[in-house]
Amino acid sequence: MNDQSKQDASAKQQEATEQTAIEKRREHLKAESLHLIEMAGNEPNSALRCIHQLSVAGGATEATYVAIEQRVVADQDTAGAYHLALLAQNTPDLPIDARQLIELVVNKGDNDQRLALLKNLPLPPVDMIKEYILASNDGDAIGQMNAYLQINPEGYGSHHMLASNQADRIVPLSPGNNAN
Repeated sequence: MNDQSKQDASAKQQEATEQTAIEKRREHLKAESLHLIEMAGNEPNSALRCIHQLSVAGGATEATYVAIEQRVVADQDTAGAYHLALLAQNTPDLPIDARQLIELVVNKGDNDQRLALLKNLPLPPVDMIKEYILASNDGDAIGQMNAYLQINPEGYGSHHMLASNQADRIVPLSPGNNAN
């Protein structure tokens, strides 16, 4: 019986330690969220920095995502829109209008961003992306798009291809540029 009491006490101590760690993490995320909300609200063109810090922190409050989305829209930041749209597509309960972000990238972004959307979104707006790339008369981008759509005519994106055991990788938005 004495061993059982020691085990129970040890289990309670471990549970208390885990709960303390959870509370510390929660407080850290709240503090990070407040910092990111302030940055997004006050610093133009800060969306990519916010998204990076959000990723490093491992999450944030819903209000943080909303503030970053508002910064992206206010700045018409296609790079921020791309990254935030990918986050929203991979985490469906985020309070983000991914469709608005995707349309921003397609309508105002460059062909590299459009091709990245085509390859990385689970269900990209293939016809809209195709229309903009064809209208650009950019031979290289048209060739890349056609090559991709030839092996994936439905445009299901990398997630589908990986799930189907087809070799592909998530394509970075800015190859060769290292974000700090």
